[in-house]
Amino acid sequence: DTVPPQVVPGADPSSRQLCFAWGPAEVLVCETLFGREGQGGVGAAARALTGSVAGTGDAAPSSSRVFVVRKDQDIYIHTLRKLFNESHGIFMGLQRSEEELAGKSRKAQLVQVSKNYRSVIRACMEDMHQAAVSTQDPALQGQYSTQVSILSAMELIWNLCEILFVEAAPAGPLLLRLLDWVRLHVCDVDSMVREVLSSESPSKHKLFWNVVDIFVLQGRMDEARHLLSKEASANPTSMNMYRILDDLMKKMPVPSLGNTQTLTELELKWQHWHEECQRYLQDGTFASNPHMESICKVLLGDEDAILEKKELMTTWYHFLVTRLLYSHPTVKPMELRFYAQSSMDLFLGGESSPEPLDMILMAAFEFEMHQVIKECSIVLSNWWFVAHLTDLLDHCKLLQSHNLYFGSNMREFLLLEYASGLFSHHSLWQLGVDYFDHCPQYGRVYLELHIERVPLSTEQKALKVLRICEQRQMHEQVRSVCKIMAMKALRNNRLGSALSWSIRAKDAAFATLISDRFLKDYCERGCFSDLDLIDNLGPSMLLSDRLTFLGKYREFHRLYGEKRFPEAARLLLTLMTAHIAPCSFWMTLLTDALPLLEQKEVIFSAEQTYELMRCLEDLTAGNPDKQKFQDDDVETTKVEMLRLALARNLARVIVKEGTVDGS
Repeated sequence: DTVPPQVVPGADPSSRQLCFAWGPAEVLVCETLFGREGQGGVGAAARALTGSVAGTGDAAPSSSRVFVVRKDQDIYIHTLRKLFNESHGIFMGLQRSEEELAGKSRKAQLVQVSKNYRSVIRACMEDMHQAAVSTQDPALQGQYSTQVSILSAMELIWNLCEILFVEAAPAGPLLLRLLDWVRLHVCDVDSMVREVLSSESPSKHKLFWNVVDIFVLQGRMDEARHLLSKEASANPTSMNMYRILDDLMKKMPVPSLGNTQTLTELELKWQHWHEECQRYLQDGTFASNPHMESICKVLLGDEDAILEKKELMTTWYHFLVTRLLYSHPTVKPMELRFYAQSSMDLFLGGESSPEPLDMILMAAFEFEMHQVIKECSIVLSNWWFVAHLTDLLDHCKLLQSHNLYFGSNMREFLLLEYASGLFSHHSLWQLGVDYFDHCPQYGRVYLELHIERVPLSTEQKALKVLRICEQRQMHEQVRSVCKIMAMKALRNNRLGSALSWSIRAKDAAFATLISDRFLKDYCERGCFSDLDLIDNLGPSMLLSDRLTFLGKYREFHRLYGEKRFPEAARLLLTLMTAHIAPCSFWMTLLTDALPLLEQKEVIFSAEQTYELMRCLEDLTAGNPDKQKFQDDDVETTKVEMLRLALARNLARVIVKEGTVDGS
């Protein structure tokens, strides 16, 4: 249905106005300029939005352009198809998973689901990166690069949510997970390492100490020690300092993922190690080598020393994790918020304001799940991320208490938005069906509304839509699809297909209309089209009297063709006496009786012959166009021939029946 365009409230009617008209998954926007105050208005906007060029008088817009604003533009990016298709399978698997699993097994299952989602994001990001590298079009390259940045941010946020909310890592393992998180998402070091190690003298390379520092900042002690060994080999004078620093790095206590040590034991070991580092620094052991001294200060958790290497960390959350590693390795989840806020303040230092990504990560560190979802909904360019993340968090029983003011919960609201966007795509709409299926409150209503708007461009697509509706007992939508396809087939003069669709729709009136077309074609051409369909109507012919007549009339022709004349005669008479044949077709039926009346053997009995005579008289006497009927030479000839044939047949029957009685 067409909704009249509306003018944005508050617009000056004498100048440009922004008019809009809503569609199911997009909005048409039109900017118009009116020549006279108070004229034009919505009417001119309507002409512009409907593509009308002509205006009337002074109200004609001097210029008008129509823009299509889509609800979810990302679904039209071909390289993101993998994201939508593969995540659909993960989503469906999560809905079907065993809810009975509890405790560790359930948590492990949910963590694996989260990792599966992240692997899809990463695979899509790599595809997008390859596309950006291979394309020669600067505009496309820019678009792909933007998408890579967005996908990278999505994985960064999702990974943090996985650690804090899904896995809910406790103190100790929490720090190890955060270190893995930073290492995964700060990849600049890898190319730098390759450059240093591939040089002739790595310890002399200008980036050597930068690489060592990065390894230390990320807690990659083994790799840092390996590089430092090259420095010791190249500079024997620093061998003693190297051994002490290497020993300190080797002995650094770190949390374990297993339950091999308690937090108290770890804190005691860490305190002793920390004091040892402090002694060496105060003794001036590393005073002659500023690089090693700086590393020792980092090991002690010196904030100023760590901040000096800001350029190597690039982000405040890298600084946060490094700071925790060397000052508070047993940090508890609920303490993160305090360290996160102070780390961001120290790192940014008032020089720059936080970006939207920073605010999302900060909300996650503060365990404000709803704020994370809200900010992501605003910042990200599609509903995919928030819909799937919210669904996962809901399965973790973390969003159960949060209902929205209009009745639905957050999970369902976001899934409905995402699925609605999918329905505006020519093929992804099929994925949207499953998302609606798993929205218990409003999913069916949304599906009913959207499925009716799917363009039935081909019969194959119509059958897909029909199968979906039939599986869900959506009877009204089934009828609607069938009626649309029946009308399309009828317009293209494909009577067989039209009849098939009307039967499927159980539309008696339409089946009657098409049956009449079949009969009309038969009268004009003398044969039926689509014999296979008519011969196999079965119980479907009972949908309407006309369809029943069509099926039975075709059966009469089949019996006649098989020379089963008595059965054909009985069926023909039944069609006339049961009054299911249209009156306009009676003359055709009586004419069909002529060859049977002229057979050598008597086919019609006396009683049947009298019935045929009565039908003929009813036809000629009861015809409203009686005078016209009498003036038509062809029809008059037919009637005379029928009367003669009936009289002769009656005489033959009387003779035959009298002979039988006499014998």
